[in-house]
Amino acid sequence: MSWKPEIRNWMNSHREEGTNFLQKLVRSPSRQGQEREAQVLAASKLYELKLEVDLWEPDGAALEKHPYFYSPRNRFAGSPNVIGLLRGTGGGRSIILNGHMDVVPEGDPEQWQHDPYGGEIIDGKMYGRGTSDMKGGIVSLLLAIQAIRELGIRLKGDVIFQSVIEEESGGAGTLAAIVKGYKADAALIPEPTNMRIFPKQQGSLWFRIAVKGRSAHGGTRYEGVSAIEKSMIVLQHIRELEQKRNAAISDPLYADNPIPIPINIGVIQGGNWPSSVPDTVKLEGRMGVAPDEEIEHAKAEMVRWMELLKEKDPWFADAPATVEWFGARWVPGSVEPEHALIQVVREQYQEVLSKEAVIEHRRGGRMGDC
Repeated sequence: MSWKPEIRNWMNSHREEGTNFLQKLVRSPSRQGQEREAQVLAASKLYELKLEVDLWEPDGAALEKHPYFYSPRNRFAGSPNVIGLLRGTGGGRSIILNGHMDVVPEGDPEQWQHDPYGGEIIDGKMYGRGTSDMKGGIVSLLLAIQAIRELGIRLKGDVIFQSVIEEESGGAGTLAAIVKGYKADAALIPEPTNMRIFPKQQGSLWFRIAVKGRSAHGGTRYEGVSAIEKSMIVLQHIRELEQKRNAAISDPLYADNPIPIPINIGVIQGGNWPSSVPDTVKLEGRMGVAPDEEIEHAKAEMVRWMELLKEKDPWFADAPATVEWFGARWVPGSVEPEHALIQVVREQYQEVLSKEAVIEHRRGGRMGDC
């Protein structure tokens, strides 16, 4: 039996209900550390649908022991994860439907044309922090589950809905769900994609490079070595590493991307007095990691590349630029385009929109860190 006409009619008749629920979520500011109110709304919906619900605050002390943990905090009071389990009849494959409830801070409200937490609807579009990234995706997942329940559709496999915290600063919420044992045969994450299908996702990690010089008075700067000037050599050296790493990528999904795995320098700090030759410069940046690459391989390549600086300038033989890894890191992910999940999504896209789906890699960002 095909449920497509019933599902389509159900979705059309529940459009306003979904819009109203999204407004409630947007009007609940779920910045880091303040996710509880929005997560309780999601949990209430799951209870209403009679799913098995798990609402818990991740154990930061336990997560800190995991090699892939990162968060600017290790206590998650007021920041619960929400899981809803729709059990199948048995004998089928399971799927995780994952979305994150945390939002990036809104910045200066004066620069917003609309209230960042107002959820105003103008010309058919809703405005507010998190509407797209990614409370709209969460509501879509909940509506899909509600349609399954209310239409009486029986699935063989389990559906595991996840509304997680901490995606925007390292993925600790999804990691906590994995550590707690929530796994499945597939995962679908409706992060904004402009309706493209992304089977591959670059990873990334933050690094800090210390460039050394030798201090002297600016009046006799020839007696010193400027760390700022040496950092210019380091910056060019990093750009060459970026070119080398990206030249090795031949995956056709990256064909339209000029730099699939960028290396970005986001912070430069050096010197402390206009009349002094600076003896230290700190560079901080983000290194992209290819979807099929181990993070440790990327780290090792950066370290080895910095060791080659002495071949460009003898100064670095005695004063090597040192690399430190700190802060955020995101593990890359990859599903082959031929995988059954990708094919099913592709077919359904064609069925609903009557056109071919665009399949490519995801530029930047994360995939909920599954």
